[in-house]
Amino acid sequence: MTINVMNHEFEKLVNEAPVVVIEFFATWCGHCQAMAPVVDEIKELLGDKAPVYQMDIDKYGPLADRLGVTGTPTFFIYRNGEQVWKYDGEIDGNVLLQKIQHYMN
Repeated sequence: MTINVMNHEFEKLVNEAPVVVIEFFATWCGHCQAMAPVVDEIKELLGDKAPVYQMDIDKYGPLADRLGVTGTPTFFIYRNGEQVWKYDGEIDGNVLLQKIQHYMN
């Protein structure tokens, strides 16, 4: 789901579950569009075990800058509120799922 948070709410968001996945995307980004069905499938597979949030970089530019996002899509995994993994660009869905599951264990 695309979320609507203020920058100060981000810390609360990444602490809402033991593992949280954040994707920064852009509606105009071809790579993001290619990843959309992959991200949707991962969300479905994970259910409520690890929330996956999508943040539009055009709406959250200052937050993206603070997190060092330089392109889209960019994926983050947070574990217990701490960033433990970051990846820029398209990624195979199985690889992304395995990374998330690694941090869930």
